[in-house]
Amino acid sequence: MKTILRRDFLKYCAGSAAALGLQTLPFRTLDKALASVGGAGVSQPTYPIALSYIQSPYTTLDKTVLPVVPGAPLPYPPAIYPCLLSQYESIGYGFWNVASDADGSPGGSGLDYVCPCLTPTSTWTSTSPNPFTPTQPDAAKFLRFFTISDVHICDKESPARNIYYGAYYPKIVNAAGQPVGDSSRYSGIILYTTHVLDAAVQTINTLHKVTPFDFGIGLGDACDNTQLNELRWYIDVIDGKWIIPSSGAHLGADTIDYQKPYQAAGLDKSIPWYQVMGNHDQFFIGSCKVNKKISNTLVGKNVLNIGLLPNATTPGAADWNTAINSTGYYMGVMNGETEDGLIDNTELMYGGPEQSFHPAPQVAADPKRRSLTAGQWMAQFFNTTSKPVGHGFTQANVNTGFACYSFRPKPGVPVKIIVLDDTDKTGSAFGALDSKRYNWLVNQLEAGQAADELMIVCAHIPINPYQRAPGTTYFPETWAPYSEISPDQLLETLFSYSNFVLWIAGHIHRNTITPQPNPNYPEAGYGFWEIESPSLRDFPQQLRRFQFGVNSEGNLSIFVDSVDTAVDGTVLYTPGVTPPAAISRSYTIGATEIFGTWAYYGSETPPPPPISGIPSVQQGPNMDPVSGVYNAECQIQMNQLSPGLQIKLANIAPSVSSVT
Repeated sequence: MKTILRRDFLKYCAGSAAALGLQTLPFRTLDKALASVGGAGVSQPTYPIALSYIQSPYTTLDKTVLPVVPGAPLPYPPAIYPCLLSQYESIGYGFWNVASDADGSPGGSGLDYVCPCLTPTSTWTSTSPNPFTPTQPDAAKFLRFFTISDVHICDKESPARNIYYGAYYPKIVNAAGQPVGDSSRYSGIILYTTHVLDAAVQTINTLHKVTPFDFGIGLGDACDNTQLNELRWYIDVIDGKWIIPSSGAHLGADTIDYQKPYQAAGLDKSIPWYQVMGNHDQFFIGSCKVNKKISNTLVGKNVLNIGLLPNATTPGAADWNTAINSTGYYMGVMNGETEDGLIDNTELMYGGPEQSFHPAPQVAADPKRRSLTAGQWMAQFFNTTSKPVGHGFTQANVNTGFACYSFRPKPGVPVKIIVLDDTDKTGSAFGALDSKRYNWLVNQLEAGQAADELMIVCAHIPINPYQRAPGTTYFPETWAPYSEISPDQLLETLFSYSNFVLWIAGHIHRNTITPQPNPNYPEAGYGFWEIESPSLRDFPQQLRRFQFGVNSEGNLSIFVDSVDTAVDGTVLYTPGVTPPAAISRSYTIGATEIFGTWAYYGSETPPPPPISGIPSVQQGPNMDPVSGVYNAECQIQMNQLSPGLQIKLANIAPSVSSVT
């Protein structure tokens, strides 16, 4: 099977081209006429997704993106710095194929669910049966929705970023000799974040035409750096507006692919979508509150100058405040002068030791880069052409900065969605709850239980996620140790409501599913599921599809599958044009290889870690270690639910939900 090269060309599996509908395409060829096409009134998207996908849409149950795994362990330190995008191909980074089990490709993860049909208390280990045939894969479902998470729309030209740490990984180290950078600081994907979202929206639209969604929800971190222009790009892409994906001087807007204005496709107007608040939506780099220095730098022209992070492995608010309040290194930008974001051959992206720059590096100022408070952030969701206006947030939310709400997505179906803001308001990447938000959650659960409703919590941060081994999660802990409400207290509360069945989160950028058995009823098999949605920013750049139905055994089945953004194959606009989202896919695969966040040796065996104790984020029992795909049928025992809810579910007329 042939591979896909990052830069010069895309070659797809020749042996199965007819089955997959794929073609050989030039990788960097871009339509020179794009700059003259479009405008606010144009509905045709500039970068339509593959015609083959529109004709026959698929999920990872059919076929999926497979990075080409090197035959030997990748080197550490990496062979090149992450910012040297033009050298990825020669080193062997960023290669990928589209494949499935059906065509005999090695490592394919299509066609099968990763995990068996299980209740939360069923035995679930790496030796569980895999693959298997789900009990009712084609059963009529009474609820369907999608989740997107951690899009991290990025203003790469913002002077208040910390690109330099990641761009030169692992060159920059702290006093303990630990690299201070990671892929969240810099990855080639930051050139194309709006384009990836546009491709994801078109993927959703295509699936919707075959099997309609009742709603969708963004699980937080729409922005990367709590900037107004980042949030507007996010909302405007979903609304289908004309996108100018650059800021400041808008260099390269006529010549550089990631800088060119384009027409976004927009989400199908029949699909309502809602939003969760994430840590990056309100904090600088998602890790600390915006202070005067950061706010002034955001709207100014001077590139951010800060010190080194004291703690390289798990920086918190205190570490960031220490770094921000000192100087020593300019953090750099990517300003669109070259196709790979390089400024010149000596100093990269205006980043480096301050003594290397005389005078200090500057960029064009832009007031649209200003930071947003929680209330200001929510207020932007009222400036939209898609539905509902506010996307879940109310004017009361805007006035108070309280980002929690609930809604019932489908008339006649007893389902309640509880949107919980579980971010740490002191400013960190941890989860946390104060008594106000906790009491609000309890009231919502009480009301839902009394009304015999099936309850789902959508939050940004998971509460008790899967750990490969004690103390070896990607973040040593996901919940702030100083949170007023502890994870144990929260779990105990959730277990007391039998109609609560699902906690959906993002944040860790992975596909993992974790059973949460109820310790009070272990013999009955009761509990709930915690399902993490992957990031659209990082590999595997997927969204989630959820489908609810009552199976032949009379239990509740939650079918969960991953969906790749459809960027393979040709685009409709001009044959031979490679969508920017496809370029981004190679960059994000290269980043996983360089930064060591890809467990290509197996889901339970960590790769050589760049920092001791930090394994891959793509982990979980039976997870495909190459693709990161994680599909499952998660069951809830019907007799766990309240009698009134059991009757309601039994009386729901199944919805076949299919349109031509």
